[in-house]
Amino acid sequence: MPPRSKIGKLPDAVRRWLDSALLANGFGELELLSAELKQRGFDISKTAVGRYSQVMERKLAAIKASTQAAAAIADAAPDDADLRSAAVISLVQTEVFDLLVQLQEVSAADDPGERLKLLASAARSVAELSRASIGNKKYQAEVKAKSAKVADEVEALARKGGLSADAMSAIRTSILGIAA
Repeated sequence: MPPRSKIGKLPDAVRRWLDSALLANGFGELELLSAELKQRGFDISKTAVGRYSQVMERKLAAIKASTQAAAAIADAAPDDADLRSAAVISLVQTEVFDLLVQLQEVSAADDPGERLKLLASAARSVAELSRASIGNKKYQAEVKAKSAKVADEVEALARKGGLSADAMSAIRTSILGIAA
């Protein structure tokens, strides 16, 4: 494994400053930043700052791209009932379950302490996933109840206005997204 970079060894406060300075300078001004690091007592070359800058810029670009994609997906396919989150939770639960099954196959004689750590970590993951799943289901139930209430109110208004049962059924399914 290659040695840890000098920038990776910087104190958190200095690395945060460097990150902010790179962002503020558009990932440029590498000589200036290298000189500033030297003044702060860290001998880091312009080339090392440049490599770090490129990595950081790629990470930022990836985050921006995924944020834009998520926004486009949310705009194109609204998910008021939070079904995507339910799907993600289900996928993660499946993976955790598979890992627990594999963990059971590991012999306790190999390293009981390590096995205990892995089980404790898995138990925390299961607890967090369960809380997320319960919260998601509660939210879905709230959305469904609100939708049903709105549909009932619209239906009552429509009946007062003389709307036919077929028209009301079409409104419930196509506009409100609720089966009659």
